[in-house]
Amino acid sequence: MAEQSLSSYSSNNHYKRCLFPEEVKKEVKELSALALPVLLSYIMVYLISFVSTVFCGHLGSTELDGVALAIAILNVSSVAVGYGLASACDTLISQTFGSGNLQRVGVIVQRGLIILLLACFPCWAILINTESILLLVKQNPDVAKLSQMYVKIFMPALPALFVFIIESTYLQNQGIIWPLVITGAIANVLNALSNYVFLFVLDLGVPGSAAANTVSQYLMAIVLFIYIRCRGLHKDTWYGWSMECLQEWDTFFHLAIPGLLMLCAEWWTYELGAFLAGLISPVELGAQSIIYELANVAYMFPIGFSVAGCVRVGNAMGAGDTAQAKLSAKLAMACAVSVAVCLAIIVGFTKDVISYIFSNDEQIRARVATVMVLYAPFHLLDATAAAAGSIVRGLGKQKLGAVGNVFGYYAVGFPIGVSLMFAAKMGIFGLWTGLLICVFFQSVFFITLLSKLNWEKATEEAQIRAGVHMNEKDDADRVQQYEDVGSYEEGTYPDTQSLIQKSSVCTVGKPLSLGALLLRQGLTLAAMLLLSTPSAALSWRYSRVRLQWEKEITKTGYLEVHLTIYLYRDQLVVLS
Repeated sequence: MAEQSLSSYSSNNHYKRCLFPEEVKKEVKELSALALPVLLSYIMVYLISFVSTVFCGHLGSTELDGVALAIAILNVSSVAVGYGLASACDTLISQTFGSGNLQRVGVIVQRGLIILLLACFPCWAILINTESILLLVKQNPDVAKLSQMYVKIFMPALPALFVFIIESTYLQNQGIIWPLVITGAIANVLNALSNYVFLFVLDLGVPGSAAANTVSQYLMAIVLFIYIRCRGLHKDTWYGWSMECLQEWDTFFHLAIPGLLMLCAEWWTYELGAFLAGLISPVELGAQSIIYELANVAYMFPIGFSVAGCVRVGNAMGAGDTAQAKLSAKLAMACAVSVAVCLAIIVGFTKDVISYIFSNDEQIRARVATVMVLYAPFHLLDATAAAAGSIVRGLGKQKLGAVGNVFGYYAVGFPIGVSLMFAAKMGIFGLWTGLLICVFFQSVFFITLLSKLNWEKATEEAQIRAGVHMNEKDDADRVQQYEDVGSYEEGTYPDTQSLIQKSSVCTVGKPLSLGALLLRQGLTLAAMLLLSTPSAALSWRYSRVRLQWEKEITKTGYLEVHLTIYLYRDQLVVLS
């Protein structure tokens, strides 16, 4: 009987080992260890702007609308740009760190930091024209003025935000996530306190909230920098500033620009959806705002495994371990989809009551419940596409990812959604129907891409990107030498990977001369400044016209004031 029990126990263990091999269990643990802090760090970043909105909501509806629009403008014109450009670092740092070429990691960080700081100029050029942009799309003038005020106060925080993004990417792609959570928690506490003091003690209103947000961005960047220095997290990868960081900008931009398109194509679509909903009715706008907020929160849960997959795949590719990269990709997608299934079930069961958190309006709640029927399958497909897209970043295939996202949103999903929204008079239900079709297309596209990909070739490309050269001829000679000498006991063989001669470099390819560097990077700086000049001129002219108009109001009567407003708007349209 005892022998029978032992045999049964042994067979069960064997079955479990076959069903969940050790390497699978180990990889799931590694992914989970990264996914949880990634989720928490995303929540911390999200809460900064969310808390500002909540505090401003107590000032009045106009103030709330102004801050909400300001944050939307900041997201689409600056935050998305920063994270999109930094996606090049997701590829380069993860692969280079995995290869063991640690000195090159520090050089990539320096390069990314310089490029993102230069990107502040075109972002500022858009932000200084926030009010004129909002007026052109028929927003309330009082709301537009408050939005411009908020954005102008936040503008000095943009370099701090971009520095924090680079710091986050630097740590994240080495598998170091918890410092981001700790930094975010500290910043959120101070952000809530500063919002309270500025708004309700000093009575600064919307400018006070913007100032609190600005201070929070600097706090996150500075606190994380201090943490990195004090804990010595930089010692293995930072060898001081180097002229090498001015090399290979073309390689960086070849990854960064498609990465920017991947992110912005998605982000801009949802922001446009909110604007279009406002053209139909306040009920549609309110329902769309609630669903969008729920979508943001729900998206964070599977994105933890998506980011973990990007890191693990990139590390494995840099190390030359194709099999491990494939395993990490499959399991990251499986984990992300599993989390999404759980959330989709919860959403399905709570669709009639979840809107009570946000609104007491019966019409808005009913509209939310109707659209949430679509959101459950949408979330599942969106999580699949997001996980696959993150793996594409880890592989360094951002160009293909950009094609999938841009085509999916602007050739498939958005046109269908807008047509159903207005022509078929389905409102936001039509919009989300189009988005559902879009994420279905993207899921199929990315899964097909990953299944048909030549992973061995992608591994070679990753190691070239990481600055690691494989000397195969020397390796073959050394293996043959060991076989001839017979220096190993029977049954033991040298690890051929350890015999491969690696020469790590900080610059891939032929370095540019000093003159060529100055010319190329000088042209890049000039291009950034040139992009900013027309917008700055428009903003200056707009300010002059507005001052003149306000002056006329104090000196003239009713008819002249109306004439001045007409000329002011006409002049603004011509200038734009």
